[in-house]
Amino acid sequence: MIAFQSNAGEAWIATGQNEPRYRPCKNYGVENICNWMIPDENSGDYCASCRLTEIIPALNKPENRDRWYRLEQAKRRLVYSLQRLKLPLHSRAEDPEHGLAFQFLEDTPGDPRVLSGHDHGMITLNVAEADDANREATRRAMREPYRTLLGHFRHEVGHHYWDILIAGSPWIDEFRQLFGDERRDYAEALNIHYKQGAPADWQTYFISAYASAHPWEDWAETWAHYLHIVDGLHTAAQWGVDLRPTKAAGASVNETALKAADFETALLQQWLPLTCFLNSLNRSLGHADAYPFTIARHVMDKLRFIHRVVAALR
Repeated sequence: MIAFQSNAGEAWIATGQNEPRYRPCKNYGVENICNWMIPDENSGDYCASCRLTEIIPALNKPENRDRWYRLEQAKRRLVYSLQRLKLPLHSRAEDPEHGLAFQFLEDTPGDPRVLSGHDHGMITLNVAEADDANREATRRAMREPYRTLLGHFRHEVGHHYWDILIAGSPWIDEFRQLFGDERRDYAEALNIHYKQGAPADWQTYFISAYASAHPWEDWAETWAHYLHIVDGLHTAAQWGVDLRPTKAAGASVNETALKAADFETALLQQWLPLTCFLNSLNRSLGHADAYPFTIARHVMDKLRFIHRVVAALR
């Protein structure tokens, strides 16, 4: 977060600095939706996040402006994470074949319900998900322990990166050993899942009940959880969190282990103590658990695989 001195018609300068120079994203000056800046030498009117949005909600409805703001806010967190992990990130204008785009649509009377999903780089989100009451009602109806707007972004972008990083790559055989054969009929698998539900022992093999529906969904759910973990540890490290459990020496949260090969050590020594603390704190404040997940051995193997795939890009 940086303070700037604004100059009408000229580049903005960070307070106390002369260089580099920036200008605000167009969605700041015109719509008051975005607070990201653009390096002055870059072309275009929109920041690295806003340029990925192709369709926004109809702003003639007052509630949609707040929903659009919430959607873009969550997307900026996603984009920041993808940039920090050095994952390939291009708009469809830059890369028509492998680019990423977002459209935020809403249900209209007489038309089929808008379903959030991914299709060849285009991620669709129903704007109703940006309404807290609506999202909570959906979470309860679907008996989900956890449902967030940012989680939707992380899940759907997981499908995008499966296409880019796994499909047709040397990783595919190991993927099938861990997640299953993605060539099984997807529509039929989802139909069976919604009719019969997840298997009784799904927690032994999957991070969520929905992950059991199909290998693609297992990847997307596990990918979303991987981003959940690395972002959580990154934030804790930036705040200088220092955990000292009873009868343990304790240590400051850091991201060194995540950058090393031993991903499991990072989870056991950094992430799990942090989530135990968060859950305990939430309970003391009268809230539900902040982290309602269990990482079983099979899930650990899948997370470690994703970590290796991401690390290989660097």
